[in-house]
Amino acid sequence: MKDNFGRQITYMRLSVTDLCNLRCRYCMPEDGICKKRHEEILTEEEIILAVQAAASLGVTKLRITGGEPLVRCNILSICQHAAAVEGIEEVCLTTNGILLPELARPLRTAGVSRVNLSLDTLNAKKYAHITRRGTLDEAMAGLEAALSAGFDKVKINSVLIGGFNDDEIISLAELTKKYPVDVRFIELMPMYDNKDFDEKSYIPCSVVLDKLPEAVLQENTKDHGVAKLYRLPGAKGNIGLISPVSAHFCAQCNRIRLTADGKLKPCLHSSDEYSVKGLDFEGMKAQMEQAILAKPAFHAELSATSKSNAGRTMNQIGG
Repeated sequence: MKDNFGRQITYMRLSVTDLCNLRCRYCMPEDGICKKRHEEILTEEEIILAVQAAASLGVTKLRITGGEPLVRCNILSICQHAAAVEGIEEVCLTTNGILLPELARPLRTAGVSRVNLSLDTLNAKKYAHITRRGTLDEAMAGLEAALSAGFDKVKINSVLIGGFNDDEIISLAELTKKYPVDVRFIELMPMYDNKDFDEKSYIPCSVVLDKLPEAVLQENTKDHGVAKLYRLPGAKGNIGLISPVSAHFCAQCNRIRLTADGKLKPCLHSSDEYSVKGLDFEGMKAQMEQAILAKPAFHAELSATSKSNAGRTMNQIGG
């Protein structure tokens, strides 16, 4: 289905929980969130019905997110049934990787074809600081497990934070030489007021190219999504630059989002939401049609002083 600006919507980001086993400073408050009642969260049956409704409108790609999706006890069943929906060609998953040593191979068997791992630093002390819990060793064990499980693609997502990891751009990028992975640098988005970040924290993706002058732009690459791809000499994977703040990509946006509590968001940075909780197939489909037609041409300005209008923290929407 196309929106009012001619964009073909083929991608749904599907959050299965707003809970997480970490407390990343740019994603959620230190004390976590107010836990929703069980009946407020989409059931597995509702999730699969929503996937079927989305597929009937032309969605072919799903990304399972959270919170941390692997903390949901029936995540393998959700992935297996979602991958089996007619019209769905690809099921991907974004995770912090902590639980991948136990779950990577079962996820691959369940039909997950690609995984993205969040990794913002290679320094153990800084990892503990930014996540507030968890260890770098656990995250790296998750990466190794993902690589050994046979996924079609493994990507690493690193949020750029001035004064925190801008001195690690080279070492993070060089993971593409050590492993067959893409490393994607993502600009920090001002999702909510947070004392941990000041104006100097928000740096553009252009600093990556300043640090890596030898990186070569990759032309005619397939399935790069919203990332601009570059490659270091001798690398096994690409470097991706994702710039939602300095150079938004709204004109190419092909996605909608469904939160764990059943709210469709036409745009990440809008407070508009359309509920599908408790609806049947036709009801969900009608709400999705409305949400797609409500997609704005572009989101409002984002900067250190212009916060997102999302109305929720990132873990409540789906990372």
